[in-house]
Amino acid sequence: MRYGITKGSKITINNKELLNLCSNDYLGMPTTKIQIKQSQSSSRLVSGNDESFRKLEEALAKHKSHQSSLIYPTGYMANLGAISSIVKKGDLILSDELNHASIIESCKLTDAKVSIYKHNDMEDLNKKIKRSGKNKFVITEGIFSMDGDLSSLKQITEIAEKSKAITIIDDAHGDFVIGKDGKGTPDHFKVAKKIDLYISSLSKGLGSFGGYITSQKNVVDLCINKSKSFIYTSALPSFLVEYSFKRFQSDREAQKKKLEKNTKQLTNGLKEIGYEVNSHSQIIPIIIGNEKKAMDFGKFLFDNGVYAQPIRYPTVPKNNARLRISVTAWLSGTDIEKSLDIFEKAYRKFYN
Repeated sequence: MRYGITKGSKITINNKELLNLCSNDYLGMPTTKIQIKQSQSSSRLVSGNDESFRKLEEALAKHKSHQSSLIYPTGYMANLGAISSIVKKGDLILSDELNHASIIESCKLTDAKVSIYKHNDMEDLNKKIKRSGKNKFVITEGIFSMDGDLSSLKQITEIAEKSKAITIIDDAHGDFVIGKDGKGTPDHFKVAKKIDLYISSLSKGLGSFGGYITSQKNVVDLCINKSKSFIYTSALPSFLVEYSFKRFQSDREAQKKKLEKNTKQLTNGLKEIGYEVNSHSQIIPIIIGNEKKAMDFGKFLFDNGVYAQPIRYPTVPKNNARLRISVTAWLSGTDIEKSLDIFEKAYRKFYN
């Protein structure tokens, strides 16, 4: 594990400055000054709550056209807390095989029957959703964190409706990034009204810290009273909540357009070099396969000034190692051209 200092599009590791293609700060909004008050040192249900939470939660609920919202310390904890609160023993969960580890762990906490359907395979989902269960839940990511592809949300919501299933989406990598006003993957597919529980992050598109859920009021109230990862932990410090609120209110659309432009430039450039790129988002995996080759590939990029970490088993399946590139609005056109020059050298070295 390396230690680095990040500033804009660059990261400095061991006094070496590199282009950072690993950041999840997708919109790359300039930092704003925040006043550090007393850090919350208890649960929100004890003395860790203040007005900043109400303001941000109301804004997030409106952002998702839901009745209510609840902020958690992290997106991981939001998944753990919300899913384990509403799913019970005897229920049936349909979960995409490439869902994030936090979703996988959340499903285990429920004691429900869990059926894993093949990635974005609607025929498999349609078959498995017919299995018995008191209540049925379909859980998917919006943009998948390791492959950068989008969930087949239109078909998923149609299948869920026919089976009277509840639809849950973790849109950590789509929120604030795609859709009108950055409303996320459901808005992109025009199915936002069909999402029953929306789980997301404040630390990716917004570049702040924390996680949140939005849903109808009775669901959020249930999580407030039952969600262990909300009840039994200290609240986020209010200055981080205020920081998220300021970023939420900033000119996100301009940064969103810049991110789209950067993603297109880097994606097209990689394809022209010869790389196979199937992603349609700011997450661009370059599949290497062999774990050692992926590490050598990453070292070559590092030595030549690009920081793009190799991802290996168990984060991805064995022999499916890859370089996971994250595009941000921090990058300039010159930064992208420089990185493409280095990726072209890597292509000649590792693919010829």
